[in-house]
Formats: sequence, structure tokens, C-alpha cells
Amino acid sequence: MSGIRQPAVAGSFYAGGPEALRREIEECLPAGTAPAGRQAAIAAVCPHAGLKYSGKTAAAVYARLEPPETLVILGPNHHGLGAEAAVPAHERWETPLGAVEIDGELAAAIRAASRTLEVDDAAHAREHSIEVQVPFLRALMPGARLVPICLGRLAPDGVADVGQAVAGGVRATGRRAVVVASTDFSHYVPRAVAEARDRHALDAIRALDAEGLLAAVRRERITM
Repeated sequence: MSGIRQPAVAGSFYAGGPEALRREIEECLPAGTAPAGRQAAIAAVCPHAGLKYSGKTAAAVYARLEPPETLVILGPNHHGLGAEAAVPAHERWETPLGAVEIDGELAAAIRAASRTLEVDDAAHAREHSIEVQVPFLRALMPGARLVPICLGRLAPDGVADVGQAVAGGVRATGRRAVVVASTDFSHYVPRAVAEARDRHALDAIRALDAEGLLAAVRRERITM
């Protein structure tokens, strides 16, 4: 592993300067946030729009999580660049608040367990879906490391392969890890429509029904 990934959307999706970004994150945090209210978790779902749109929801997620050793964040590839399933070669990801270290051992273990994942920086170069999560890690979990996984339009067997590889890599390394799925669910529809459609996806997630989730996304045309 080598190199530092520089931010691609600092100054647009979130503030580009350290003091402004710190204030922006503080304004997003739910009132009364305290370490005693944090909970251990295996996985979470978190949005990736600009902080002025979804920052309060993202902050509520990270403020509630008990800090793990490593967060494995899976985000969609909006630009279509690079490999369809990619871990980066970087050692660190820079933010206006300072760098977050990549967990190279876990990233390598996940990659080794997968037939689908490739080491590819191009997929991550312009992508915001993972980047907008990283300032929350730096601010709220400064000791946590990161494994970013950027995903394109994978077939179901490719999705299953990546999921199994993440689980296998976590087991092999013994990491205390949290998997974060970066998604905004429905886009550009009225709130009532989004709530009705997204409920089908949420029900499948709660039931740990992977096939049901994919079926709900197709059937309800959920843009997640």
C-alpha cells in the first residue's frame, strides 16, 4: 500500500476548512450526545449526500456507534470509473480534520477472500459516497481505521462474494469492526412515496434477507 488519497468533494459536499468543518459536524450532532449512549454494532446504514442535506442523519449514526477498531464502508460508484468492486492502494485518506489510516491488513484479508474485489484507486478517485463518511470518523472516532470498498453494478453473485469476503476478512484478522453501507435510499420523489418504497427495503434489511432486499429494490424501483 502506498500514497494518500486527497479529498475530492471537500468544499462542496462539506466544508473545506478544518474549523468550518468542525462547526458543521457539531451542528449536525443530535442534542445531548454522550459517549455513554453509544452502542456496539455489527453494521449500520448511513446516507452520503452533502452534509447540509443528510449530515444530521449521518451524525446520529456515528454518534450512536461504539467506536470500533475499523469501519468497513461500502459505497456505490456514481462515476463508473475503475473496477466494479475496488479496495484502494492508499495508506491514508486525507480530510480537512486530518488523515484517517487505512487498515491495510484487513483490506488485504478481504481482498484475498474475494473473487470479485480488485485493488484499484481509480474507482475511489472522484467518488463521494465513502468520502463524506470519513470526516465523521476523524471527528467522532479518531482512533478508528478505515477499509473503503467502492462498488459498481454487481450481479447478485458478486454482491454475495463481497459480503462473504468482508465477513471472512474480519474473522481472519480478529478485528472489532463495523460494516457501514453508504446509501441514500430513494431519490427525487415526494417524502410519502420514499417512505412507502423504502419501507420494503428496510423490512428486508431488518430480516437479514439479502435476496428480499434485492427483489424489493427492483420491484419498488428504489434508487439506493
